[in-house]
Amino acid sequence: MAEGTNQLPYFFGNITREEAENYLKQGGLSDGLYLLRQSRSYLGGYALSVSHGRKYYHYTIERELSGTYAITGGISHNSPAELCNYHAHESSGLVCLLKKPCNRPSGVQPKIGPFEDLKENLIREYVQQTWNLQGEALEQAIISQKPQLEKLIATTAHERMPWFHGSISREESEHLLLNGIKTNGTFLIRERDNNGSYALCLIHDRKVSHYRIDRDKTGKLSIPEGKKFDTLWQLVEHYSYKPDGLLRVLTNSCQRSATNSGATGFNFHEQQGLPRLPSRTWSAGGIISRFKSYSFPKAGSKKNATVARTGSISSNPYVSRQLLDRGTDSSMYSMPMDTDVYRGIYEDPDELKAQTVEIKREQLSLDEVELGSGNFGTVKKGTLKLTRSERKVAVKILKNESNDPSIQKELLREATVMQQLDNPYIVRMIGICEAENWMLVMELAELGPLNKYLVKNRDVSEKNLTELVHQVSMGMKYLEEKNFVHRDLAARNVLLVTQHYAKISDFGLSKAIGADENYYKAKTCGKWPVKWYAPECINYYKFSSKSDVWSFGVLMWEAYSYGQKPYKGMKGGEVSMMIESGKRMECPPKCSPEIYEIMKLCWTYKVEDRPSFVSVELQLRNYYYEIAQ
Repeated sequence: MAEGTNQLPYFFGNITREEAENYLKQGGLSDGLYLLRQSRSYLGGYALSVSHGRKYYHYTIERELSGTYAITGGISHNSPAELCNYHAHESSGLVCLLKKPCNRPSGVQPKIGPFEDLKENLIREYVQQTWNLQGEALEQAIISQKPQLEKLIATTAHERMPWFHGSISREESEHLLLNGIKTNGTFLIRERDNNGSYALCLIHDRKVSHYRIDRDKTGKLSIPEGKKFDTLWQLVEHYSYKPDGLLRVLTNSCQRSATNSGATGFNFHEQQGLPRLPSRTWSAGGIISRFKSYSFPKAGSKKNATVARTGSISSNPYVSRQLLDRGTDSSMYSMPMDTDVYRGIYEDPDELKAQTVEIKREQLSLDEVELGSGNFGTVKKGTLKLTRSERKVAVKILKNESNDPSIQKELLREATVMQQLDNPYIVRMIGICEAENWMLVMELAELGPLNKYLVKNRDVSEKNLTELVHQVSMGMKYLEEKNFVHRDLAARNVLLVTQHYAKISDFGLSKAIGADENYYKAKTCGKWPVKWYAPECINYYKFSSKSDVWSFGVLMWEAYSYGQKPYKGMKGGEVSMMIESGKRMECPPKCSPEIYEIMKLCWTYKVEDRPSFVSVELQLRNYYYEIAQ
């Protein structure tokens, strides 16, 4: 998995079965000659094409819910490459052993399918319009949620295609197809009913044939007795190069008119003042499908069959049912951007200004619910009354019975640090309330600390864990760019808004580093979390973003060991001796080798050799994308 399927020399990308057979023929037709290609019917799946006895055999490799890959009825493997390696030694249902890879000819790159060619623009446009994000916030959202966004876009992309006309009648479809000069092979797709079925309407010899497209209980789409597909655009792509039971291949799409687009909840991009995406030519079968951009349906639209701005993919009845039928955790599609804390409290200028620090006591009401406690006091859940609304918040209540001014100063210092930070993966400070106690008011992350959550929820998947630690790495990359050193990065200080949204908290030890400085040096050793500290912190009291990287490695270990304590049973001095001897914590039982390698990189002894958060975030991102396809 480290290399990625696209890097395999025998992976040809989005080629057809016939193209695969042609490459195998050119490769010599020897028994066991094989290549790997992208599935044209299963999202995230592949196909294995094998030559044997001067014939060709094709095996579908499905991506399973666990993130593994398997040929139907076969053994699961962590990657397509691992599956191929296995079948080089065990036929296990194949016609023969895989003996020789058929590598791409020199200069030939894996073929990119039409959806892959469009999805980057689709994702960017979707995030811009659904969550109204721009600039850095837009980039953060795309990076952290790209696998989920790709799946969401894939299952709703047909609504953006010119051949999809929504819920028009059979008579209307015939009128559209036969009105004017339309060539054989011109087609459109319409909705048939509210159960997720469609109809493919196709011209042949001046007549319109209607083919029913049904959705089975697993969510697959197919023309009766035909090949099954995960999405409508895959179905269209297939029938554009091969009739496969139709009277002819699909050639030209019958374009939606402006009035028709309005009837189905769409508006032309030109009407919205948005840029038009470039024209595209679809598959080798010759669909000339100019991709005209339409706006995503607005929240609250009765015709909205995609994701409403106020919710998640679960608002799509077809998609959510499909996911539930497959046993997928649909809550994963409630993305961070769907929560009311993603963009923060200052989003509405009529509520709070970014520089507002003081909060009046009458604005704040406290619940009896205690979220946590420590030497400083307690954290309680509260409600903050704003000009036009109320907001659930977390309130850090200072315990200062002796009225020690130094403790108040420390709280103010933490507030000053937090006020300078604005990132969706960092808990934002809202303000300070001076009343019966000093209170620091912050965003609420209701599920609490990551380590405690994982101790109670040991069924959290590796993909989910990777999603969360990747989000933490994004927050830490932001701190690194801002020259902030956290100094207390640990799983206890990562709070969960949802199971799929993490925020870094607790900036009591944080320090801002000057623009001309590389590290902060403490004057004395304090009450420090030594087990999370890099050697230079313990030996020389030096703290930098690189020492936070070391702590992040320990945090990763905590996450992948489901909240276990690091260096269990060891004292601080024993931990230091272990590190100095070159030893490191062992790989957690359920942790992948790729993730453990990243941990060990974080635990590089020499500061100058240790990776930065820019590097760590990129490695985690690549791994996350690989397992979350």
